[in-house]
Amino acid sequence: MKLKKGIYFVTDSTNMEETQFLSVVENACKAGLSLLQVREKDRSSRDFLELALKVKEITKQYDVPLIINDRVDVALACDADGVHVGATDFPVDLVRQMIGPDKILGATTKTVEAALAAQEMGADYLGVGAIYPTTTKVVTVLTSTETLANICDTVQIPVYAIGGLNAGNMDVLAGIPIHGMAVVSAIMKAKNPYAATLDLTEKLNAL
Repeated sequence: MKLKKGIYFVTDSTNMEETQFLSVVENACKAGLSLLQVREKDRSSRDFLELALKVKEITKQYDVPLIINDRVDVALACDADGVHVGATDFPVDLVRQMIGPDKILGATTKTVEAALAAQEMGADYLGVGAIYPTTTKVVTVLTSTETLANICDTVQIPVYAIGGLNAGNMDVLAGIPIHGMAVVSAIMKAKNPYAATLDLTEKLNAL
């Protein structure tokens, strides 16, 4: 599947009622996204699957690829478009074997060496960062924009900048040939998720 350039929305349902959460998802999808990833660190397998299936109904309606974070089992169970794994999750090549050749496989990397290895093992795209400190993880290891640029220049697959990015600080990405930018709070915490997504997309295209 060819990934379109743009905003990669990573969800966070913490302290949010399901109806409100799904409303944010739908408004973001309506405004246009490159990818949408459901990330749930604290839900049971069944709860995660039930939520993923509800999100899938929305992403399918707006033709936005649905990615599941970490959980290959949940991704397969809900027939998501793909899965994203971090450095401490299953190895990329093993995940590729598990999901087959047609699903989208993303990997988080922080160095040129790790990026090349992930590409070689079958990743379809990379998430590179964190560019800024982020509130979504306890420990944040920062990646310089110089390293981000080097990775973009080295690999042959799409690269998304990740980590603490929003409409007010994304100028640091100017001139770097990224495929898109991943955001969490910039949409999840926006008063108007639809308008926020449009604004992020417009600013990204202007970089």
